[in-house]
Amino acid sequence: MRRNLLILGAGGHGKVVLDVAESMRCYETIHFLDDGKEIGEEVLGHQVVGKITECHLHSKDYTDAIVALGNNEIRLELTKKLKELGYHVPTLVHPTSVVSQYTTIKEGTVIMPQAVINADAKIGKACIINTGAIIEHDCIVGDGSHIAYRAVLGGEAKVGCKVLVDIGAMVGRNIEIRGEK
Repeated sequence: MRRNLLILGAGGHGKVVLDVAESMRCYETIHFLDDGKEIGEEVLGHQVVGKITECHLHSKDYTDAIVALGNNEIRLELTKKLKELGYHVPTLVHPTSVVSQYTTIKEGTVIMPQAVINADAKIGKACIINTGAIIEHDCIVGDGSHIAYRAVLGGEAKVGCKVLVDIGAMVGRNIEIRGEK
């Protein structure tokens, strides 16, 4: 089956999501939706085909769609909307990342280059696990959260929904960071 990907957001994060998707070599076509760019404009050689607010118009032309926006709340809301519109919302995992076979990762999450996710970690929907982040065994990352580059979660750490664990932060073993519901 021919698979096409629509990326919502063509800014910096959208560019990185594009790179992850291309590295997986499973999409024939990848295009963007972005409210700040003109239709027909190209981002890293891939066309902008509409506005994010028009995502409902493209569901027959694209098998998959993913949100590439840094705002945790909006990313999670739009991911839910994509599901309601009938898109398949993939999990994108860069081939240089190390992800345990015993890890659970939900839809709409992107795992960036050289991230490490160890055994029995549970990653929610629409998360960003950024470049070089380390998520140790038995960690839980709630829906819509962002573990920034080089951040580290020690074993059994818990991060709630829509939380940003910022650049280089270290969350110790068994520590819980509560987020939104």
